[in-house]
Amino acid sequence: MNAKWITPAVTALDENGHIDTEANKRIYEHLIRGGMDGILIFGSIGEFFALPMEEKKNMVREAVAYIDHRATVYIGTNSMEFEECVEFSNFALDAGADGVMVISPYYFNLSDRAVEKFYDSLADRVHGPVLLYNFPARTGYDLKPEVILGLARRHKNIVGIKDTVGTMGHTREIIQTVKSEFPEFLVYSGFDEFFAHNVLSGGDGCIAGLSNFAPEVAAGFAKAARDNDLEAMQTYQQKIDSLMAIYDVAEQFIPIIKKAMVLRGVEMDPACTVPLLTADENETEKNQANIKTGGITLIS
Repeated sequence: MNAKWITPAVTALDENGHIDTEANKRIYEHLIRGGMDGILIFGSIGEFFALPMEEKKNMVREAVAYIDHRATVYIGTNSMEFEECVEFSNFALDAGADGVMVISPYYFNLSDRAVEKFYDSLADRVHGPVLLYNFPARTGYDLKPEVILGLARRHKNIVGIKDTVGTMGHTREIIQTVKSEFPEFLVYSGFDEFFAHNVLSGGDGCIAGLSNFAPEVAAGFAKAARDNDLEAMQTYQQKIDSLMAIYDVAEQFIPIIKKAMVLRGVEMDPACTVPLLTADENETEKNQANIKTGGITLIS
């Protein structure tokens, strides 16, 4: 079966809150050595919403060159300013990224027609692969399977979707609706716990955050799926189920994921962009307990 696990990488910052290029390279190396199939840079967990464009562009150049085809590289080129989104998308593709991922517009409630117009206009002007990003809890809009199918019919460069929803039913409908006509259309789940259900339903895996600190678990899970090893998949599913508690340690999970990476020995500052707060002592203790429960070894 098709089965890939792509890490939506966190973005390491320096003591002044700027993107730390060298620390991020260490993160990418950690993920590649951990066996990840791909890396998404500047997704939601990568704090795309709070980082300066010029720093992001510099990191894209450095990241693509550093990763050097050792893993698939997608860039989140999200921006509420349409021209900026188009320009950044083409910049990332020209830099050598394998594709870009773009979230649907947010802040205002939008109709299907408005969202279709956004993606139609974007796909017409972006000269490479585009993945849709559906995250209704953050955008207020849920990309419907029939809307996705229409976009795939009109644009050959719309090649897939990350579907970050709380149940598998929506993702299953996308798989059934779109892949029946476009078998190569990539359908990734956005939550770790849905990986097995996704690939067993005919999807392509997930783009999900636990792999930032537990890449060996995610990579092992993906390999077990590709090998059709259901017994191993059951073992990995139970590990992931235990680790999902990480997302509930604090209101915002990005600082918790970063702290978990530090606890596992990744050399980086766990600080986040304002207003996200670094994990405190109590949250760190919960973090440690959850990681141990998931059978993961701590370094510090």
